[in-house]
Amino acid sequence: MSTKRTLLFTIVLIFLMAIFAVSMVQAATGEASPANPGGADSGLVWWAWPIILFVVTFALGILAVLGGVGGAVLYTPIIGGFFPFGMDFVRGAGLLVALAGSLAAGPGLLKKGFADLRLAIPVALIASTAAIGGAMVGLALSDSIIQTSMGLAILAIVVIMFLAKKSEYPDVQKADKLSSVLRISGIYHEPTSGKDIDWKIHRTIHGLVLFVGIGFMAGMFGLGAGWANVPVLNLVMGAPLKISVATSKFLLATTDTSAAWMYMNAGDVIPMIVVPSIIGIMLGSLMGVRILEKTKPSAVRVLVLVMLSFAGLRALLKGLGIWK
Repeated sequence: MSTKRTLLFTIVLIFLMAIFAVSMVQAATGEASPANPGGADSGLVWWAWPIILFVVTFALGILAVLGGVGGAVLYTPIIGGFFPFGMDFVRGAGLLVALAGSLAAGPGLLKKGFADLRLAIPVALIASTAAIGGAMVGLALSDSIIQTSMGLAILAIVVIMFLAKKSEYPDVQKADKLSSVLRISGIYHEPTSGKDIDWKIHRTIHGLVLFVGIGFMAGMFGLGAGWANVPVLNLVMGAPLKISVATSKFLLATTDTSAAWMYMNAGDVIPMIVVPSIIGIMLGSLMGVRILEKTKPSAVRVLVLVMLSFAGLRALLKGLGIWK
């Protein structure tokens, strides 16, 4: 890790720890709401929950890197399904978890030319607007409805992840009119081959319509949106895989920020849940990068799909009142 990144990571870590310390003092003096995020009937002291959250999110951070998925798509269904926290708190934290990862990676991806602003801006505008609508709808619904619909959504995501294929360099014969008007095209240098890749996109309107649904679901369920961004950018709109992955990571910063503000404004972002979650995911991701060289991604991907299936089934049954 470079010196600048180490310094930035240290500053962020200190900042988060300071917020966490304030929330602990508030909880100890009874000023926080809720003082015990697990609830009075949980049987655990209030300070046990941040420790458990840190351990669980650390593991999720490792699995997210090895499985090639964003942290929020694992975080929200698993924490929402197996922890006694209100779903609004979990979804608010899930958006900030996704946002933290995006902000950490975004500048580097832009600097290297992998994330493309001309591709990201129109998509971000549509997805961000839809995310605000999704957050408003999500905050208005009861936990049981959210759990049920999120369980169905997670199971659908598992099917998409299982069936989706990736195309490194999609064959786009001709750019469509809208992408030509918006000048969405470019050239990036591929270090592995040493070649400059000339790319353009098609089916722009189809992609933008799909991003309305992606943004809505991101805001409503606090899942982030990386699980859907890449297939739409790559397979539907025809952007190269590396451009799609990098631009998707950059898009999360705008999509999740707009939705996260809705949860913050409603008072559904609690430092006692958010801070250990973000620290756990960040440290777990760093560990995951180190482990990645020594593991088989296909085996880990199967594990991630199994975990998501279990979490989705748990959310569905919990929402229906079958498995409380």
